[in-house]
Amino acid sequence: MEPTLAVIGLNFRTSSVAVRERFWINPARRAAALQQLVRSEGIDEIIILATCNRTEFILWAGDLPTAADSVLRFLGQEYQITLREWSHFYRLMDDAALTHIFRVTSGLDSMVLGEPEITGQIKDAWALAQEAGTTGRFLDLVMQKALTVSKRARTETAIGSSAVSVPYASVELSRQILGELAGREVLLIGAGKMSELAAHYLIKAGADRVKVMNRTAVRAEELAAKLGATPVSFERKLEYIRKADIVVSSTSSPTPILSREEAQRIAREREHKPMVMIDVAVPRDIEPAVRDIKGIHLFDMDDLEQVVRRNAAGRQAAAAAAEKIVDAEASGFRGKLLAERVVPTIVALRQRLDDLCRQELDVLRKEFGPFTEDQDQAMSALTSHITQRIAGSLARELKGSPERAEQDVLTAAVGRLFHLQDQLAGAGKN
Repeated sequence: MEPTLAVIGLNFRTSSVAVRERFWINPARRAAALQQLVRSEGIDEIIILATCNRTEFILWAGDLPTAADSVLRFLGQEYQITLREWSHFYRLMDDAALTHIFRVTSGLDSMVLGEPEITGQIKDAWALAQEAGTTGRFLDLVMQKALTVSKRARTETAIGSSAVSVPYASVELSRQILGELAGREVLLIGAGKMSELAAHYLIKAGADRVKVMNRTAVRAEELAAKLGATPVSFERKLEYIRKADIVVSSTSSPTPILSREEAQRIAREREHKPMVMIDVAVPRDIEPAVRDIKGIHLFDMDDLEQVVRRNAAGRQAAAAAAEKIVDAEASGFRGKLLAERVVPTIVALRQRLDDLCRQELDVLRKEFGPFTEDQDQAMSALTSHITQRIAGSLARELKGSPERAEQDVLTAAVGRLFHLQDQLAGAGKN
């Protein structure tokens, strides 16, 4: 079985936030997960893309069915996945996988159509895989091209302009509940990019009392300085939540930081005065049952998605233009990727031919030698020329195959004729 580009994952289209948070891989765990998976059967190279909207395993798989089983085993060991949950995962290969990667990187498969953040997330995922040693010539080639395609799509179309983002959606929802936001007090829990963007929009909408808290106080102080806000202590979390009109929570905590019981107590102390809680974390920071408490209006990523979709209708023309660019680039790159797939076979073939010629020259020297230095060099040059001609001819046939199926047949035939299986198996994980 020849190597295959594949994507196994789930996203906001195939699963709710409740499912996505189950399989979100903590940043601190990703490097170890990459190294564990790259040692698994069927997987030659791997990148993990984990955001609030998706968890995807981007694979260069020597044996795709076996690689998929390895991913399933990993999810079973780490997250006790059920077969019903496995149904939320899509499994894409070859052209479909390539187009998907290009679409994701270009912001065409995002909750916020054309969002710029995904490009940085892709770069970070690729860099982590390179650092962990789990990506090589094939995925590096794909990711480099994906970023080039993304740049072209954003430069040549309006896909990235005026995107209605998740942070901006928090302003719309806050206005629906509280009316005008002038003079409202905002508490940011977590000092990440999502909190910063939400704060910018809320301040622009009139909120002028912004407080920032984070488990790491230095990060809270840094973001507060950028926003002209006030850093506050995470240890006094409940006190500051009680005082806020709008709470935006975006931490990387693996468990909720605000329980229903705590929120119930806060609502009572506020005499059920309306407040908005925006939970943009995955896994969620605020227990979902909080939305049932009188006076507290809780919105999570699923709610924000609905706002974003309502505002995305006018961006379809730009999206259509970007889709054409992605399709054309994927079609053009397909041939290069097909050619790259056979490089290990060509390298193994050249080595095999060199070994055969060297063996025959050794026999010739023993039977008819010794030869003069000029004679020996002439024979070596002749065998090298023959090797180049044969390997070059076969390489052109393998790389020039227009379809994968035809290429697979030719590659398998070359492997059997020249007994390359052992060499290729040994190179599979290198």
